[in-house]
Amino acid sequence: MDLINEILKLKQEKNAIILAHYYQRPEIQDIADAVGDSYNLSRVAQECKEKVVVFCGVKFMAESAKILSPEKIVLLPVMDAGCPMAEMAEAQEVLKMKQEHPNALVVTYINSTTEVKALTDVCVTSSSAMKIISNIPNDEIIFLPDKNLGEYIAEQFPNKKFYLWDGFCITHRKVKKENILYIKDIKRDVKVLVHPECEAEIRAMADFIGSTGDIIKYADECIKTEYIVVTEQGVIHQMKKRNPHKNFYVPGTSMTCFNMKKTTLQDVYECLVDMKNEIIIDEDIRIKAYTALMNMHKLAR
Repeated sequence: MDLINEILKLKQEKNAIILAHYYQRPEIQDIADAVGDSYNLSRVAQECKEKVVVFCGVKFMAESAKILSPEKIVLLPVMDAGCPMAEMAEAQEVLKMKQEHPNALVVTYINSTTEVKALTDVCVTSSSAMKIISNIPNDEIIFLPDKNLGEYIAEQFPNKKFYLWDGFCITHRKVKKENILYIKDIKRDVKVLVHPECEAEIRAMADFIGSTGDIIKYADECIKTEYIVVTEQGVIHQMKKRNPHKNFYVPGTSMTCFNMKKTTLQDVYECLVDMKNEIIIDEDIRIKAYTALMNMHKLAR
């Protein structure tokens, strides 16, 4: 069976759109109608005309699409594709933090559970965080769950007080300073592109810090031909497609998110055949989380 053609046929039959995050396997990205970071995919899911959204990513992404578009059927090809960072913030603990800092606005990275989003004033992505924080008048901000992204944002806003959750991305935590120095010793004219989920000492080595989408754009526009890409290595698939004459290096042996790589073509096919793994969210929680995501779109403009 030609899985790709079968998936494309099923997509038409089911009136479905396939969305893939930059960190997905190359073959998943290649069959997708849209490939992007969390922010852009959340917009596509909300604005698309199709009634079925097949979200090739991790669970919080599919949940975000369902929060924004409850009338659509949102399918996650692999239901246990989770995000360890998102699971580091629990709703009851967030409530406690809110009580400790009653004057603070709760700003939550989109990499979070629906239950935590429901306790949030506004969500952000790594690409929209700066714009959103600059549009917020509050001087006190609770930021969760990623401490590294929170630290990076706080550095840009010294007049605001940040209370940071102690969460992190297990993939971005893998990279070591010596991994980057090793490549720089061999490739002297290399640019270091770093995701803000990395720790401070890695961010300090960067020529550019930005979201996956921003990193791709930087490599598109920069005249240099050598880059160390310090984020999940799935992004390199799009970078090579757009810049075949440029070279991209991963620090260390790999930077792979196990959960992002769970989804296969077979999973996408079975998901569409059986219309299985539908995302279902309690309506009361969805409405509360919806406000946080809508505020993200409003404040990011």
